[in-house]
Amino acid sequence: MTTLTRSRTMAVNGSATAVLKAEARLILREPAALFWVLAFPTILLCILGAVPSNREHAADLGGMRVVDLYVPVAILLAVVMAGLQAMPPVLTGYRERGILRRMSSTPVRPGSLIGAQIALHGAAIAVSALLALAVGRIVFDVALPRQLFGYLVALVLVTLATLALGATISAVCRTTKITQAVGSAVFFPAMFTSGVWLPVAAMPDVLQHIVTLTPLGAAAQALDEAAAGEWPGWIHLGVTALWAVLLIAAARRWFKWE
Repeated sequence: MTTLTRSRTMAVNGSATAVLKAEARLILREPAALFWVLAFPTILLCILGAVPSNREHAADLGGMRVVDLYVPVAILLAVVMAGLQAMPPVLTGYRERGILRRMSSTPVRPGSLIGAQIALHGAAIAVSALLALAVGRIVFDVALPRQLFGYLVALVLVTLATLALGATISAVCRTTKITQAVGSAVFFPAMFTSGVWLPVAAMPDVLQHIVTLTPLGAAAQALDEAAAGEWPGWIHLGVTALWAVLLIAAARRWFKWE
């Protein structure tokens, strides 16, 4: 009995590794999707940084510049693009084409596929974040995060929460068209709460409090605090972590092969 259990565990682990490798090859064949995650946020940062007024210190921003605030926003934009635009259509497309039905007859579990997608898109987000930080530092003289570990904790939590949200959307939507519609409906509020149109730190106090109840809004505050050298507020980290736990549980609960 022990041998049989061990064999099944090895088969599942081996299949999970095979899924990760296969998904990595497939994602590299979609350069358009990678562009929006890897390059677009930094391009937007460069466009905003090219405006002279955005490179001037502002008293109402605590002496900071707009471009300083937009480095973490660019990173969060990569998170949003990966979680709500890139990943959900892939998973739903697999269901539409019957790929998930065929995978159900193998040792692969749904969690392996979702985990592979989260790992790969998470890696793309990490590369995009490094690119935004490097360009911000080299081109616009934006200081690197002073509380690096807190910055990484906030980024990991918001990445998990947003990718889990994308997996949940894939779980409840049966066609790619529905997934794209729902993803777009969530995408624009997510862009607002992450500070793409107006950095969270520059929002009025009442709106700021409301926005920080969302995972991206709380993460934006946490990233700003870590960039300034402070440990991110436990409330902001807690809100982001709570969303991550709830959305991961929802994705695991509702994602089925068919």
